[in-house]
Amino acid sequence: MGGTNGKGSTATMVYEVLRAAGWRVGLYTSPHLVSFRERIVVDGVPVPEEAVAVWTERLRPLAEERQASFFEITTAIAFADFAARGVDVAVVEVGLGGRLDATNVLRPLACGVTRIALEHTDYLGPDLASIAREKAGIAKAGVPFVTTEPLDEVAAVLELEARARGALYERLDVAAAVSGLEAGPDGCSFDLGTPERRYAGARVGMAGGYQAANAALAARLAELLPAHYAVGEAAVRTGLAAANVPGRFERRGRWIFDVAHNPDGARALVAAIRSAQPPRPLAGVVAVLGDKAWREYLATLAPSLDVLLLTRAPSAPPDRSWSLDEVTGWCGEQGIAALTEPDFARALERAPLLGRTVLVAGSFHTVGDAMARLPGTAPLG
Repeated sequence: MGGTNGKGSTATMVYEVLRAAGWRVGLYTSPHLVSFRERIVVDGVPVPEEAVAVWTERLRPLAEERQASFFEITTAIAFADFAARGVDVAVVEVGLGGRLDATNVLRPLACGVTRIALEHTDYLGPDLASIAREKAGIAKAGVPFVTTEPLDEVAAVLELEARARGALYERLDVAAAVSGLEAGPDGCSFDLGTPERRYAGARVGMAGGYQAANAALAARLAELLPAHYAVGEAAVRTGLAAANVPGRFERRGRWIFDVAHNPDGARALVAAIRSAQPPRPLAGVVAVLGDKAWREYLATLAPSLDVLLLTRAPSAPPDRSWSLDEVTGWCGEQGIAALTEPDFARALERAPLLGRTVLVAGSFHTVGDAMARLPGTAPLG
């Protein structure tokens, strides 16, 4: 499962659909929020710490010989764990790009690509077309390749690359597939029509109307799996409703957590805020990585907040953490009112005093660091 935003949610939906159909399913996603074990799950059970230790030790000589990256080693551990725990089928989220990603050693049963946005331009290329070419690198001959990319010019690049690899290309028009969308704080419901079926009154248990597009892609991928993995309508409905991904407009009491970290994600976050209408005032604890498009991100998000509290995520690599002096200076130039609190723990303490609802957003580091400090919010307890 590739794309820019939504690939983790879509992968989780496919995973739950397959579980509802009775299969033993593995799910590999990244990055994690609090615990490494979140990345590798089989039938709802994260990889045991002991298994991570065993596989790490077993793979260490080869990893050192090949000078493997952290993600490459993690991918190898995931595949080894899936084999050891006897999964029938695995749902795998692409890490970075697609063509050169470690996950691309697989020959998949089906491939999906969510919408494309500017990201990692130093690795994937300077524009949407370049990024789309890299994302389409997961396409394989004779394998269904489905995308929900809304821009014609970007979809054309995906199609060209996928067909060149012999993939069975299909573009799903979300505007035509999804109707009657009703989004609320506890999820969204809608009518979904694919080329094969109609799911009247489908439901996703995750907030944010944008999840309907992810659900459409997940349902279509499930339909296109080989006959051996035939998935019925009931399994699709059950799986979509059961899917839950921490940190995607996740509400825990007065707290909302969202890992949106680029302008496209910020636009989806703003739409989710508008739909959910959380109690005001809404205070945002925000920390974005310095190598992201944080200016456009803040310009998009700030008008939806009553209080903007800028901070730094402790787990963010020092060379990627943004400069609060630079950010606050830019906010002042743009007329964006912002408070600054360099100490992350202190920012979490201050925010509830500033708003009835607190949004924590900006990166996986930001959300994960907050969940690790706030009782009862970590994904694995």
